[in-house]
This record gives sequence, C-alpha cells and structure tokens, in this order.
Amino acid sequence: MGKRINAVTNDVLGTLDAVAIAEAIRTGQVSAAEVTEAAIIRAEKVNGELNAIVYKTFDSARSRASAKPSGLLGGVPTFIKDNEMVKGIPTQMGTGSFKSKPAPKNGKFVDQYLSTGLVSLGKSTMPEFGFICSTENPKWGITRNPWDTDYTTGGSSSGSAAMVASGVVPIALANDGAGSIRIPAACCGLVGLKPTRERLVNAEGVNLMPINIIYEGVLTRSVRDTAAFFAAAEQYYRNPKLPELGNVQSPNQKKLKVAFFENMAPGKLGHQDDDTYNAILDTAKLLTSLGHQVDMLKLPFDIEGVADDFLNYYGMLSYALLKFGTFILGEKPRYAELENFTTGLAAQFSKNMFGIRRSMRRLKERGIELESFFGKYDLLMTPVLAHTVPKIGHFDVNLPYADISRRAVEFASFTGIQNITGAPAISIPLHTDSKGLPLGIHFVAPHGQDKLLIELAYELEIAKPWKFIYNS
Repeated sequence: MGKRINAVTNDVLGTLDAVAIAEAIRTGQVSAAEVTEAAIIRAEKVNGELNAIVYKTFDSARSRASAKPSGLLGGVPTFIKDNEMVKGIPTQMGTGSFKSKPAPKNGKFVDQYLSTGLVSLGKSTMPEFGFICSTENPKWGITRNPWDTDYTTGGSSSGSAAMVASGVVPIALANDGAGSIRIPAACCGLVGLKPTRERLVNAEGVNLMPINIIYEGVLTRSVRDTAAFFAAAEQYYRNPKLPELGNVQSPNQKKLKVAFFENMAPGKLGHQDDDTYNAILDTAKLLTSLGHQVDMLKLPFDIEGVADDFLNYYGMLSYALLKFGTFILGEKPRYAELENFTTGLAAQFSKNMFGIRRSMRRLKERGIELESFFGKYDLLMTPVLAHTVPKIGHFDVNLPYADISRRAVEFASFTGIQNITGAPAISIPLHTDSKGLPLGIHFVAPHGQDKLLIELAYELEIAKPWKFIYNS
C-alpha cells in the first residue's frame, strides 16, 4: 500500500478553505505574505512524493503577496494548470515532445482567474496535451494521489487535484475537455464544477474547434470555495446570455426531480462496479430522504457509439497538433517522443478522417437526446467514473493504443457528453470506496443552471459531510 500524503500542519493555513483564508487576510488576522510562505513550505514538503508541480514561481508569488490583496479571494495561494499561458513561463502541456518558449503574456482566462485575487505558486502537472485521464509518464513524472500514492489522481488536471487534496492550497485551476475537472475531483475527494459553455472566458484556440469542448474552472475542497470563485470571476466578466450566478451561499429549498440510469450489464461500456453503483443507490436514498423525487430510468442511447465518436473527435485534435504543431505550439512535436495514446488518436483519425462530420453529428444528436430529459427532470445523476480509482500503471503510456483507449472510455464513460452539449455538471465527493479512496457522484443540470448544481452541492455537503485527508 502506498502512503497518504497530508500537507496540513499547524501553520497560518491550518485546515482553512479559500474563503476563510481570504477573510483572515482581509481582517488582518494573517498577512498574504504569511499565507504564501506557509503554502510554499507545504508544497516543498509533499511535492517530492506527489510530483504535482511543473514550474515553481515562488519568488513572484512572494512579490505579489507583498502587495495589498484585492478581489474576493485576495491573497489565497493557488496553482495554474500547465496548459494555460502564464507570462514569462513555458506552457509545456504535459509533454517533452517540443520545447515551449516562455509565454509573452497571460492567457485570457488566466487574467480572469488572477483577477479574483489568487496568488499563483506555479504550474501543475498534466498528461500529454491533456488527452488521457492520468499523468503516468515515467520520463516526465508520475503524479500520485495523496490519498494513496499507489493510485492515480485522475486527469487531466492531475497536479492541481493533488495540491488541493493534500492541503497545499485550497483551490487550483483546472479545465475540462472530456471530464478533466470532474475526473480528478472524483479521484481525490474534491468539488469539481464544469460550468455551462462560455460562462467563463474561453481558453485560447477553442474558437478554431468545430465544437468547443474545453471548459475552464477550479478544484476545491468546499462548495463555498467553488461558489466564491465563480462569483469573483463574474466580477471580471459575466456572459450576458447566461443567468447571473452571484455568490451562492446556501441550498435552495426547492424539491427537485432527479433521474438516474440503470446499471449497464457486465461487459457493456458504462457498466459500474459494485462500489460505484452502490454509491449511486445510496445517493438516491439520501436525495429521497431530503424530499427530492428520484427515478431510475433506462439509458436512452448506446455509450459505445458515443465513445467511438468522441475518440474520433479527440483524434482530430491530436492530428492537428501533430500536423500543424508549428502554428499551434510554435514548434512541431517530435513524433518519436510522443506517447502511444497521442499518436494512436492521430492515426485513428487519419483512418476515419472523412467520418468526422458524421461523428460530430451523432455526438450532437446524443446530446439532444440527453438534454430532452430536462423536460421532465431538473437534474440527471450518474457516477463520475464507472469504476473506482485505479492504481498507477492502469494508464501506462507504454500500453498499446487499443488498450489504453479502451481503459479510458471504460473509466470515464459518463463525463464527455456534457462537453458536447455545453451543460453544466459537477462532481461531489459524497462517498469512499471499499479501499477508503474517494468516489464522486455526478450531477448534470440544464444549460445555464450552474446555480442549481451549487445549491444542491451545499445541501449534500450539509447532509453528508465528506472526508478530507487531514480528518479521515
């Protein structure tokens, strides 16, 4: 059995969440400089075993913390995922297949992110280009789960999840192309909200995608930290086409209609193992006890077909990076240094290139079928992941493409479709599995109804408080 890595100690951070830290700084109980120094000490203490940091920007963090904090989360330490542009730092995207130059400026979302007052300590790890759901490259480093270092953090926001779950920082930047906020949230016992499409400022380059599947967000340990971040981000930019969130601070009293789906038969894609399906049934009972209506339904479409089409779309993205890397990355990736999953995706797309329009059409059709449930139900509930957290090695980059792609879609069967539809979805860490590792439950709301998810998360956090590394 691996080690449990707990960064929490008797310092100014204690077990405080981001909202509490910001309040302590605002009221003069502690200084931003003291908070930053404590987080740096924690990072140095645990990163050797977790391998969650790509670039350390401790000196610039100290400099920023010495200024008067501003913003709702002023002075709170954080990390930024390494597919975001941060001025003066390379954006290596989890790969050693090319050498990134230092970014000339911040990315647009990074500006929004830092407008909240957060102080970045550096950049966090991720798998190659964010394509696979675990960071397991032995050459560039394996990012380990602080709950048990033998297990994956999930991905692709791997390092951010490890830093938050271990207690180094209370909040970190994450983004989601097929579950990359929600998957590590589920693996590491965190709250992970993928917002409605274009609620936040978009990442660079998504305007070039036929379907924008990339969503920005955060990983946190508490619901109120997630709510506070979105409220703070909204002060920088609010999409006038979406309902305003504001700072959601409590549950809604409305009783909801919630649908979930029967378990798929063993051997079928989407089949849930016993721990996972029992957690879904237990959550259905909890929701019923809270006065909500919960119905079990049959899944309306074949997940296998969705997975094939999604892999073809991801293959198009990989093919574009390999073919037009000089334009997209500033340098063409060295093919021999790419991982099997990256090259396999590109090769699969090359074979099915003329089927991409059909794949996109079918993905949109499946999304419409799923969205149709919101005519009768307020929310859909699924597991985040079809089975419990796997050990390091399950997504080994040396596996053949066919094996690793099958493992990926079996693991993350339920998260990608919301990236197509644009609907908001959240992972809530309500359960642990039989090994004591976190197990997240996934709720999906209609387009624009992010607030409903935050309110439900508050209600469930009160009804069934989740465990943290430092108190379990």
